[in-house]
Amino acid sequence: MNRDVADAYKLHCLSPPENTIAAPQWLGKMTLSAICLTPRLYQLGDPRIKFRHLHTFLEVARQRSVVKAAEILHVSQPAVTKTIRELEEALGVAIFERDGRGIRITRYGEIYLRYAGAALTALRQGFDAVSQELFDAAPPVRVGALPTVSMRIMPRAMSIFLEQKTGSRIKIVTGENAVLLEQLRLGDLDLVVGRLAAPEKMTGFTFEHLYSERVVLAVRPGHPLLEGCPSIFSSLPTFPILIPTRGSIIRPFVEQLLIANGVGSLPTQVETVSHAFGRAFTRSSDAVWIISEGVVSGDLAEGFLVSLPVDTSETRGPVGLTLKADQPPSAPQSILMQTIRQAATEIMPLP
Repeated sequence: MNRDVADAYKLHCLSPPENTIAAPQWLGKMTLSAICLTPRLYQLGDPRIKFRHLHTFLEVARQRSVVKAAEILHVSQPAVTKTIRELEEALGVAIFERDGRGIRITRYGEIYLRYAGAALTALRQGFDAVSQELFDAAPPVRVGALPTVSMRIMPRAMSIFLEQKTGSRIKIVTGENAVLLEQLRLGDLDLVVGRLAAPEKMTGFTFEHLYSERVVLAVRPGHPLLEGCPSIFSSLPTFPILIPTRGSIIRPFVEQLLIANGVGSLPTQVETVSHAFGRAFTRSSDAVWIISEGVVSGDLAEGFLVSLPVDTSETRGPVGLTLKADQPPSAPQSILMQTIRQAATEIMPLP
């Protein structure tokens, strides 16, 4: 029998031997069994025992085969054998023995198996706890999106993103293009999904085109302009017109459209960027709402609003991803960007 094991299981220890460490409480000159432990078996955490020793031991014990364990661990058979021998040397006992053509775990191996498994479980739980703490402390990915993007693209993009189960937090804010770009420049946002701004506004940014979007003239079903009006543009001044404010990204496109079609002035003009107001007012009056198609796409599809039959192709403008040129995206942000690309491809396929 191995000397250390024999020492560990000495019977009738009447006093702690010099070369052993007594149990936490010595019970005097009582006849005890296996209460005197050698330094090698008693010490908590031999520095020679590494994570790979525990991992390899558990896999060999599970497979009852060095060859199968080596295949699962993606290492050579000699490497597995060497690791087991190192562990046995550190423990001072044999943990496996030959059994015909295979191997079997020894009595000491069975004892160690319980603790090795618990140790690995504790290590994994500790890793998970730290990862969760880092996740909770990590800032969310902050996305700025135009209202048209928020209603048309982002719901599908977020559904795809959540399917990835990254555990990352996302913050989505909606606003005018200029406001979102300024927040991106100041570091308050990580990404903007919106229209391509003027060249002077894009300094320090990169832009990735996703799709193009046009402006539409939306009205309620049964609107007078839908009843065979010979010239829709010439009749616009007789109706209330909702148009974007001067600071909005599509205002220049709207003005160019009106000028190109001979509309000089609009006596009843309401400037608004409130989609809730625009939707409610247009559906309950004879107003004409000049707005990005994405904002009213749902209303058009469901028949709550109708697009006037006029050519607005000249208002088509690029929509895409805008990022700071000197700030590489994080891993969660890269995944989110990919889901936005996928959603845009599904909903707004390029012609």
